[in-house]
Amino acid sequence: MAGKRLSPMDAMFLYGETRDIKMHVAGLLPLTPPKDAGPDYLRELMDEIKASVQVEAPWNLKLRTPNFMLNPMHRWIEDDNFDIEYHVRRSALPAPGDERELGVLISRLHSNALDLSRPPWELHLIEGLEGGRLALYMKIHHALVDGYTAMKILSRSMARDPDERDTPMFYSQSQPRRQIAAKAAGVDMSAVWDSVVSQFDSVRDVGKALWRLSRTARGEIGDLVNSMQAPNSVLNGRIGRNRRFATQQYQLAELKALSKASGGTLNDIVMALCAGGLRRFLLDMGELPDKPLVAFLPVNVRPKDDPGGGNAVGAMLASLATDIEDPVARLNAIVASTREAKHQMEAMSAAAIIAYSSLIMAPFGLQTLKAVSGIRGRLPITFNLCISNVPGPDEPLYFRGSRIEATYPVSIPAHGMALNITVQSYAGTLNFGFVGCRDTLPHLQRLAVFTGEALDELKAALL
Repeated sequence: MAGKRLSPMDAMFLYGETRDIKMHVAGLLPLTPPKDAGPDYLRELMDEIKASVQVEAPWNLKLRTPNFMLNPMHRWIEDDNFDIEYHVRRSALPAPGDERELGVLISRLHSNALDLSRPPWELHLIEGLEGGRLALYMKIHHALVDGYTAMKILSRSMARDPDERDTPMFYSQSQPRRQIAAKAAGVDMSAVWDSVVSQFDSVRDVGKALWRLSRTARGEIGDLVNSMQAPNSVLNGRIGRNRRFATQQYQLAELKALSKASGGTLNDIVMALCAGGLRRFLLDMGELPDKPLVAFLPVNVRPKDDPGGGNAVGAMLASLATDIEDPVARLNAIVASTREAKHQMEAMSAAAIIAYSSLIMAPFGLQTLKAVSGIRGRLPITFNLCISNVPGPDEPLYFRGSRIEATYPVSIPAHGMALNITVQSYAGTLNFGFVGCRDTLPHLQRLAVFTGEALDELKAALL
């Protein structure tokens, strides 16, 4: 069977897979079981899953050539011997497990690579949390599905009503496919012409964006961050294979109030919390650079009607102003930086944004490739860390009667980026997932605590 060809961006996540860099993303969902849950509640869930026979794409797709990782012609093919019991597993904490013990388990699970000879995903049902609570940990290779798409698919398998307990599992639901119109005569030449025009427009837009970056380097545009502005820091060396994971949850209404009071966006407030936490965290380590840290902000460029699958992500660079002590002045500097970065992209098409992002991300991207392993962690610093904001469901969701308490993202550290922070909105909350290299950042939980202190500082100053 021919299979589905991987896009260049999807393939990059395969090319970067190594012993130390695992290119999978994940989500942690703590659950409160229904009041009528019996002692065999989790066993019954596992029995239901094992009885599942229908598995739809992309969850039944595996690599055609898993042992040839640098294959430029990678394709997804259906796994004719799909084994649901391999992909869905049961784990347990020594009861009663607290949040720290759950974090340790997730750190270990996230440190292990996915088997690329099978469809690259796993679902762990975790029991033993204090109060009789449970958790789901879902891990997916980024080459198969991006985080934005994965959240949409997973949400469709959750119920809005706690009494609704027969919603098909996410892997059993067929995914909507974009309808492509074609003329009966064969090739639609107008579509071909539109594609050619789009490519020329992309080249023009990227040229303008690079010209503005050059003006920034010359000091003509003060708040726009260029790709050579990030300071060298403890976050930007080579990493090991093991991970640390920490979480925080904040009320969305509080953060929106700060956004309104400051004149910034919700994402600016997220960055300010991360910046305040990082400033304290690195000061305690004696590792705070004199120059402000620079964050890479992924930008979803997928059209609203696009059903997803694969990756369609651009890149924006912004200052975290970690050299500024005053929290309000730091926030104002972040707002100015993100406004310039957004202005840079306003007139660009999705294709141009992706092309522009590939250029400014090239130094980081090179050091993730196996073929150039000798330069990993040694190239010029493009940015210091990744901060990503993924929209989630606005209302509470339920899994077989269990209420989902939070949705914590777990993302990808890499050589040159030992820390990745991803936040996700859910049912009136904003959930922060901090994941980093265990060797570089052995006390990552402190960073999560310090972001809480940064929130208190902003509330005291602005509300």
